Amino acid sequence: MSRIGKKVITLPKGVSVTIHDETLEVKGPKGNLKTPIPAGISFKLDGDQLQAERTSDDLAPLHGLARALANNAIVGVTEGFSRQMDVVGVGYKADVQAKRIVFSLGYSHPIEFPLPEGVEAKAERLTTKGSIQQYQTTLTLTSIDKQKLGQVAAEMHQLRKPDAYKGKGIRYADVPIKLKPGKTGK
Repeated sequence: MSRIGKKVITLPKGVSVTIHDETLEVKGPKGNLKTPIPAGISFKLDGDQLQAERTSDDLAPLHGLARALANNAIVGVTEGFSRQMDVVGVGYKADVQAKRIVFSLGYSHPIEFPLPEGVEAKAERLTTKGSIQQYQTTLTLTSIDKQKLGQVAAEMHQLRKPDAYKGKGIRYADVPIKLKPGKTGK
């Protein structure tokens, strides 16, 4: 049983869906996306209602997956997705230049991170943010493809993971970090 797969997707105005044998093509105001359709899963378009159907009960996990991928494509071409990353640390900075980001993360060299096609970034500098003491820069990544956006954010996070004691590094803005206590000496 796939509760997610059984939900009907209502298409917003300005979105058109073309169903091919192995892909679902979604066109909207922000762009076009193609989503793969797993074997044994089919889509049916009835007016502005999109329904995912499966051939057997063994395909229940793929049923929910196919419906979720189609819904993400529809949301992406209408609203888009965004992810915020914080660059925290003394001397740590990020500079957005055309289709790349140049990071200074405490290594002996700057790190150039190329942005893939369809992902855009903006840098915003602030001096304080909540309980973060050495807060430097917030990067806002935007894209219509949720998977590509998550992959880019994960690759940035890998450049310098947050330190367990001070929290220095590149971290997701919406994920809280529990810092370890330091040594207490006499």
